[in-house]
Amino acid sequence: MKKIVDYRKLLGVNEAVELQELKTVYRSLMKTWHPDKFQDSSESRLEAEERSKTIIEAYHFLVSIAPETRNQSLAEYTLTTTTSNILDFEYKSQVLTINFLDGSVYEYFDVPKAVYVKLINADSPGRFARRHIYNEYVYRSTSKLVATA
Repeated sequence: MKKIVDYRKLLGVNEAVELQELKTVYRSLMKTWHPDKFQDSSESRLEAEERSKTIIEAYHFLVSIAPETRNQSLAEYTLTTTTSNILDFEYKSQVLTINFLDGSVYEYFDVPKAVYVKLINADSPGRFARRHIYNEYVYRSTSKLVATA
């Protein structure tokens, strides 16, 4: 997904980055782009504010999809996807958001439109999702974001 690629490029990391390294890169970038360092002109200060907001957003997003973060919540994720039914789902820009009856919400990235159409037309969306979505795409919890770094 473009968002994932752009955030990784912004922070200068690849998909194999570990949380500790991601945290180090994030802190280094924040030291460089912190708005308090740009007192000379309001224009450069505003640019630094925008840049730092983007860096913060990228960091939190990448932490939420990191393998370590997902491994920490794997038991909860497995319980939700195997026992809770789908309440609702939404598809936008190759991101499939699924709301479960237990209150959990997960986003799945890079889901092709064809897969979404099959989900809509499936006799049992839950069974289709278990077979073709839950363990096939990068996901993150949006209802209970877990920050470990």
